[in-house]
Amino acid sequence: MTALAHSLANRGAHQYIERATGAVRTEQLLADRAVGWLYSTAREHAPTLFKALTSRVATDVIAALNYDVSLCTPWLGVAPKLRKLGVNTEEMIVAPNASTSLREIFERQIRYWECRPLPAQSSRVVSPCDARVMVGNSAGRHALFIKEKFFELGELFGAERKAQPFADGDWAIFRLTPEKYHYNHVPVSGRVVDFYEVDGAFHSCNPSALLSVAGPYAKNRRAVTIIDSDVADGTGVGRVAMIEVVALMIGKVVQRYSEIAYSGARPLSCGLFVGRGAVKSLFRPGSSTVLLLFEKGRIRFDDDLLGNSRRTDVCSRFSAGFGGALVETDVLARSSIGRRYATTAPSGTCFHGSENLPFIGANEDFA
Repeated sequence: MTALAHSLANRGAHQYIERATGAVRTEQLLADRAVGWLYSTAREHAPTLFKALTSRVATDVIAALNYDVSLCTPWLGVAPKLRKLGVNTEEMIVAPNASTSLREIFERQIRYWECRPLPAQSSRVVSPCDARVMVGNSAGRHALFIKEKFFELGELFGAERKAQPFADGDWAIFRLTPEKYHYNHVPVSGRVVDFYEVDGAFHSCNPSALLSVAGPYAKNRRAVTIIDSDVADGTGVGRVAMIEVVALMIGKVVQRYSEIAYSGARPLSCGLFVGRGAVKSLFRPGSSTVLLLFEKGRIRFDDDLLGNSRRTDVCSRFSAGFGGALVETDVLARSSIGRRYATTAPSGTCFHGSENLPFIGANEDFA
């Protein structure tokens, strides 16, 4: 890191890159001191207390105190909080002055078809949410170390056989922050071939907390959806695993697939065809994480995301924690994060695994 980045790191700052402008922003981490105490002092010296505070009961109580307290004067009570958090109220379908609690604000619906436009190219994989994203793969010792620190595949999926197709593939980690729009969208078009939930704890997704607990995403409660995109009208990037991870103050992720806006919501089921960019689920208030995992050799992440992740002039707690550049980029739901590799397969051919793909050289085009 540069001298300035080192100086900021010493003061505990955490920065990310704003994709739309390329600007470096400093994140104001919510309850940062409390999280730091929980994952250092309490975790080390009071493990029973630590376990209690990362349990379902504690998560529900903390969430209720923060988000369900009624506001006597709704707009006067909510407005200052929204301005401080930076919530864009102009995107909302329902006016904020109609809300009586912060929960209603954080579970807001927006006109995403207008303010989160979908890329026209069907080969594009899109972000499932408004979040700060890190992208990577399993190539190289440092990359493997990073991946294994965040998640161990067999534990993450809850079964080694379910994880096997993604063992050597690419991954993207999307970290939502409290002010974000909390609906998740489908990243690719394809057919749901597996869906299940795995029980677990409710650890914070604060960067410091993530670095303190080995494999945190495999320890939290999570919903696993596997989509086969190598089907008719699919995106064509193989099988894609979308894993929605709950966290502190996030007691639940509600599956509510909606093909048009938010209407006709229904639960996910195996065999269901899901369309890229459609509403998939809703996180309860707070902040949480979505992971996307891809089969080896099926996706090329966008150049700006790859370049940003290696920036050394940005003070990222992840860079400091791993001893090498690892920087997040702020992205919008339904915006491009990558595209499929071009193939020469005949129309209608389904691929399952990189062994079916031709070698793609460094100068070859992508679809």
